[in-house]
Amino acid sequence: MKIRATILGVALATTLAFAAKTSFMHNEPTAAASPVSVQAKSIHSFSIQGIDGKKIDFSAYKGKKILVVNTASMCGYTPQYEALENLYKKHKNKLVIVGFPTDNFGGQEYGSDAETAAFCKKNYGVTFPLTTRVNVKGANATPIFKFLTSKSENGVLDANISWNFCKFMLDENGNVLEFFPSKVTPDSDAIAKYLK
Repeated sequence: MKIRATILGVALATTLAFAAKTSFMHNEPTAAASPVSVQAKSIHSFSIQGIDGKKIDFSAYKGKKILVVNTASMCGYTPQYEALENLYKKHKNKLVIVGFPTDNFGGQEYGSDAETAAFCKKNYGVTFPLTTRVNVKGANATPIFKFLTSKSENGVLDANISWNFCKFMLDENGNVLEFFPSKVTPDSDAIAKYLK
């Protein structure tokens, strides 16, 4: 019995030593180093091209709440641009709003960033940041929306972007606080409670 235990112990030690040596020789990543296990903890780790061609770096918004909205220029909810701009102007010292123009729902966005920017400026005087046109759902969704809509990435909630003008409120550290469907307007109490 003692001999059998000794043989098993030697075999186990030899196997572990060989596995460790083989792993180091081939520089195989461990589970902790796998890209699948690396997750963004905050929106501050993301950046995206703005509608003006300049980079929007979310780390620049540390210390402020962030309201992310998927927008469209020809939607029944498009008039929410006015309330979004008013909210942005009123709380500029503690809130940034970032609009993500998208054509995912019924072809309701212009084909070029220049057309979208001109529409938003002319009709609603939009001064808050807008991104280049993106996908907000499906396999081609922009990484920021994959982060926002997946609990496995944001650590807080899963969300379904079912139409234009869905909203995400994030805290000063870039963590998701709450998701709001399209019908929740920018001037609602549900949003205002985060800005008191």
